[in-house]
Amino acid sequence: MADVLSREAEPGIVVLTLNRPERRNALSPALLDSLHRALDRIGGDPAVRVVILTGAGDAFCSGADMKGGVDIGEEPSTSTGALLHLAQGEVTRTLAAQELMASAFERVHRLRQPVIAAVNGAAVGGGFGLALACDIRFASPTARFGAVFITRGVSACDMGTSYFLPRLVGASRAAELMLTGRVFAVEEAREMGLVLDVVDEGDVVDRALATARLIAANPPLGVWMTKETMWQTIDAPSLRHALDMENRTQVMCTATGELSEAFAAFREHRPARWKPL
Repeated sequence: MADVLSREAEPGIVVLTLNRPERRNALSPALLDSLHRALDRIGGDPAVRVVILTGAGDAFCSGADMKGGVDIGEEPSTSTGALLHLAQGEVTRTLAAQELMASAFERVHRLRQPVIAAVNGAAVGGGFGLALACDIRFASPTARFGAVFITRGVSACDMGTSYFLPRLVGASRAAELMLTGRVFAVEEAREMGLVLDVVDEGDVVDRALATARLIAANPPLGVWMTKETMWQTIDAPSLRHALDMENRTQVMCTATGELSEAFAAFREHRPARWKPL
């Protein structure tokens, strides 16, 4: 079986499933390379509107595969993956492995389509970082989270966690979670706003689908620009920078004619007919 399964749940909505349940979906080099391939295909497909990311079995992702080797299998899809085969020493191999994982998380964050994490169990270490890289998170009652890197003898600042977590839950809460490395349950994650909803076991993908349908009902370019602009303005150095970015994005979007279509649909009491990308 493939390390990452991809299926179209509904027109325009793709579910990606990390598929190493026997290892609690630990992030091996082969799985990461498969994830890169899947994200490249999705990013280049204008018909895909929303992505749901989940894990097979009883875990979302248990983080880096501490027992796995560096084998990727077939021809690696990234130059970093290829470097794992050729690395001259431990430092080079470790850096290549680190970059292979981190670049996959960045790809999730930078993907044109919104990505919804359907967290169905443990999301710790690299799995926590992967969930944080998604735009929206829903979880099952068995979900648990933790930036456990610090308990493994390294920094808790890993896989984008030091970037995403303070922005999602605030600096003080993020500092406590990262400095202690403690694993926390889903109710605490909901309380701090890390997950938006907790649903019955087995229903988390369906809950993500409900939100994915609402997103997919909106214009493709508008969704793309909303995701991209929101994350860019989070890093804006001032309100002026954010407003300038928003203004230019709106002008670009109005040039497509979608605004006129939205007004016409309102007047005619019908759903808008959005243009594909």
